[in-house]
Amino acid sequence: MTRLVNDPARFAEEALAGFVSAHPDDVQAVHGGVVRASATPPGQVATVLGGGTGHYPAFAGWVGPGFAHGAACGNIFSSPSASQICSVARAADHGGGVVFGFGNYAGDVLHFGQAAEQLRAEGIDVRIVAVTDDTASGPSGETGLRRGIAGDLPVLKILGAAAEAGHGLDRVHGAGVKANGATRSLGLAFDGCTLPGDTRPLFTVPHGTMGVGLGIHGEPGIEQRGLVSADEVADLLVDGVLAERAQAAEAVGGSDQVAVVLNGLGATKYEELYVVHRRVAERLAAEGLTAVAPVVDEQVTSLGMAGLSLTLTFLDEELERLWTAPAVTPAFRRGHLPARPRRTDDLATARRAPDVVPGDEGSRALGTRIAAALRTVHETVAAHERRLGEIDAVAGDGDHGIGMRRGASAAVAAADGAVTAGAGARTVLAHAGAAWSEHAGGTSGALWGAALTAFGSELGDSGGASARRIAAGVRAAVGSVVRLGGARPGDKTLVDAAAPFADRLDAALDEFPPAEAWAEAVVTARDAAEATASIPARIGRARAHGDNSVGTPDAGAVSLSLVLTALTPHLEQEDR
Repeated sequence: MTRLVNDPARFAEEALAGFVSAHPDDVQAVHGGVVRASATPPGQVATVLGGGTGHYPAFAGWVGPGFAHGAACGNIFSSPSASQICSVARAADHGGGVVFGFGNYAGDVLHFGQAAEQLRAEGIDVRIVAVTDDTASGPSGETGLRRGIAGDLPVLKILGAAAEAGHGLDRVHGAGVKANGATRSLGLAFDGCTLPGDTRPLFTVPHGTMGVGLGIHGEPGIEQRGLVSADEVADLLVDGVLAERAQAAEAVGGSDQVAVVLNGLGATKYEELYVVHRRVAERLAAEGLTAVAPVVDEQVTSLGMAGLSLTLTFLDEELERLWTAPAVTPAFRRGHLPARPRRTDDLATARRAPDVVPGDEGSRALGTRIAAALRTVHETVAAHERRLGEIDAVAGDGDHGIGMRRGASAAVAAADGAVTAGAGARTVLAHAGAAWSEHAGGTSGALWGAALTAFGSELGDSGGASARRIAAGVRAAVGSVVRLGGARPGDKTLVDAAAPFADRLDAALDEFPPAEAWAEAVVTARDAAEATASIPARIGRARAHGDNSVGTPDAGAVSLSLVLTALTPHLEQEDR
């Protein structure tokens, strides 16, 4: 349980501030995360890692010579936003291009992908390595569907070492891709973790059992088994990982050299890990495998989760050299690197705030009404935060409620600021969308941020809003969610409520006044959201536990229907 908390909403922010103050010689704060405190040679490829808070040392603890140049840090178990990632990447870039490295989760894929597009438009060459090591989260023939767990450590260490060696962007990226293809992991959980401020864990493991195939965001295992001895746990992990020995070794041309990571998840301590590692080492030797520089440590945690995971990365000559190369970071140190001068540039320039575009009188009035509507959204999601989290915890990580509340709260503050500055409707929604994305993180943060921005683009910064203009904004918002997230109706996402809502609103405006048409569409959205209870999750983090979600509606679809319901009175103010 996470006990040392002030304001839960500021836990990630305060943890990062404390980390920076504890390691002033290693890292410096920048908007959205940290970068190396030491200078980087001009022209060196920059490796920028990232993910949610709650996994320390991943990812900020790996920033330093020989490893990462920067880390973007999201909220608890939520990906950093695209603007945070861009800020860190600009501060880390020294003219050699940037490689992003992160676990393969929908929110991270969305936000890092958006950031890559933005940076490329600015003239920075960006490549991406998404770690897909978790054998429990996808079939062997579809490794691209798998999530990243403790395999983040060897893959991203190899990536950073390739940059440190002075290799060009293509070769650095290639080393990371090769390492990922050669990496397999499997984990076990003995108990769940608790989000800061909560009193109940995200999931529980019955006494005397263990969850096999856990995630690192509070996702439960894909099956439960009886708790067995340490040696039997080791055998289960080794057998699970070596089930794909042929495919992993093939990625490096065949090899019997392996990097070994036995990782504790936060509450399973070192003596227990060493007992397990003793048996792991025996098993690997019996299989004819040579362990290279094994790591038995807590390197990819999940707050206070009780559990562990085993990772093997098959090594060719290049990967072995990069895996064993020196690195000096707050949490991962190997060998020695000479001291480097401190960087002296202005890190504040890495952040770029969106401009405020003044609107005409009609659009400013609409912007004011939008800000009021966003306050209603915030009140609604805050009132239902716990329920949304409980729905999400059935097959996900349980953070949907807190993410929605954080995003809505930030959107309200940003919208109010834009209104005060005289912004029109488009700009108010653009600022609100950027703030929602940044503070909520995760998949829903990216999608709600994109939806608000797309809605605003339809409204513009001039004139008011007719009912048809609002309907067009809804259609644009839904289109942006589908385009960005890749979900379709039937995948058990918010699209299952959003698409029927947009369709019904268009049709109802031919039959009813605007407020009544909106209410008609809300009923459709609410029914569609509840209907998601009958289908399994097919994409995203919940996909690996999709059957578990049957009988429970999708949290994203439910939160959308709640928001649309709460907004109904605001439609009475719009022009007909």
